Amino acid sequence: MAVACVRPVAAQQRPLVTEDPEPIGAGRVLVEGSIDYAHDQTYPVSGLKGNLWRVPTIGVSVGISSIAEFQIDGGFYNRLAITSRSAAPLSSALTVTGNTTHDVEDVVIGTKIRLASETARRPAFGFRFATKLPDASNESGLGTDTTDFMASLLGAKTVQSIRVVGNFGFAILSDPTQGDRQNDVLTYGASVARAVTQRAEFVGEVNGRVSTRSGDPFPGTESRGLLKFGTRYTRGSLRLDAGVFVGMTSIDPTIGFTGGFTYVFNAFTLP
Repeated sequence: MAVACVRPVAAQQRPLVTEDPEPIGAGRVLVEGSIDYAHDQTYPVSGLKGNLWRVPTIGVSVGISSIAEFQIDGGFYNRLAITSRSAAPLSSALTVTGNTTHDVEDVVIGTKIRLASETARRPAFGFRFATKLPDASNESGLGTDTTDFMASLLGAKTVQSIRVVGNFGFAILSDPTQGDRQNDVLTYGASVARAVTQRAEFVGEVNGRVSTRSGDPFPGTESRGLLKFGTRYTRGSLRLDAGVFVGMTSIDPTIGFTGGFTYVFNAFTLP
């Protein structure tokens, strides 16, 4: 099957974010990076809106066993060209005086564990939990200064040249305006990868979260979602990718694009 030729780096789904339950393998290291652009990105906590560049985003995954991997994701430079400002809960904390602002990306540290391998009749299943650290500041307008926790059940099945992946879980998002409150949201993701040659694939996904509060969600914890389409090209241990996405809510970017790479190599041997 053509899809088997791209499985060596399929444990991570760039340009998609829906997580595959298959780990990268014991002793292997995966490095990925990208340049992302989002048009009309909204920050409800600071009241800023504009066009966002993320240059670059970086992710590293380390295979700590045959069924588990450790992940860390972040970015060095986020730059927002501000197109509008509005009153918001933490707009008074802004130190931005011009029409641009910048900061680092919040770091997400997580672990993924495969619970069951895929068989001819059964999908693969896995579990992932992660914590987002407050590296981006609310003074820049690009961060919330909160720590969040996420957990998801992962599933995937390959049928001929098509691989379908699904995620469902929850996230505990702290209220950026008051530290003693939280919003528990449902998270979801569904992606499809279709191999068209032994090296090339078309991919697509829908991914986001849904607020579970009966009233208005706290700023920064609202329901969000993205619809994304893209392509991947794999040669050996290197994969190149590109994608276009559109927002599904009024505070998501109207449109954007991403382009990047994924590289996997054998780093060490476990005893």
